[in-house]
Amino acid sequence: MSDPIGSGAPVLAASHVTKQFRVAGGHLTAVDDVSVEFHEGKVLAVVGESGSGKSTLARMLLRLMPVTSGTITYQGKDVTHIRGGELRSYWRDVQAVFQDPFASFNQFFTVGHTLRRGMRAEKLEGDTLDALIETCLGYVGLKPGDAVHKYPHQLSGGQRQRVMIARALMMNPKVLLADEATSMLDASLRVSALNVMQDLRDNLGLTVLFITHDIGQACYFADEVVVMEHGLIVERGTTDEVIFTPKHDYTRRLLSDVPDLKGSLKVRKD
Repeated sequence: MSDPIGSGAPVLAASHVTKQFRVAGGHLTAVDDVSVEFHEGKVLAVVGESGSGKSTLARMLLRLMPVTSGTITYQGKDVTHIRGGELRSYWRDVQAVFQDPFASFNQFFTVGHTLRRGMRAEKLEGDTLDALIETCLGYVGLKPGDAVHKYPHQLSGGQRQRVMIARALMMNPKVLLADEATSMLDASLRVSALNVMQDLRDNLGLTVLFITHDIGQACYFADEVVVMEHGLIVERGTTDEVIFTPKHDYTRRLLSDVPDLKGSLKVRKD
């Protein structure tokens, strides 16, 4: 397997991480001795079908789920078992956008109210908070004057997902973890959401972890692709390496489901 992209110490890393769940008659290993690194300003995509362990890995990295064994480090510090204020500080730096943007909203609150509520713990208010909301909505291509007064049902799926990205950006994170963040959007909105995340990487230097079952989306803007099957990493490499010279049969099968991916990648890079 290829070495991870990036120089120097990783921003975020999982080392020999395993997650087991108790089931009748024994244990189910969802993630099996996985090591992966995320470097500053890079996009790493973790690809796999349902049951591959990719979302379980994401939740362990977010510290939403404890590891069975292994270590998670952030900026060189072991964060595997941190709690309280240390964990809250970690969550400021490592923000997430999940699959269903509609479920992330209170349907009785406007966008502006939702964004303000999310910053209560930061003790921002007044013009300072309004300016931050305007800036972050602008980053994701929404007009603040229109968006802040709307309710979730008045927004398209793509707009709701953009608001969720804006909410994450308000914390000024170092890492953005997107777990199937485009899977509930139609094809045109998926491309739009991917372009937003790519722009954030390019303009803000964000490190992005993109979790997806769609290897085509992964290869659209990722620097490195990790392929998981049955809790194991079966392949990793640069986007070009994974698409043009896949080593594992599972990767080749995923690629076969995406027509003309190689041609699309050449067009994108030209």
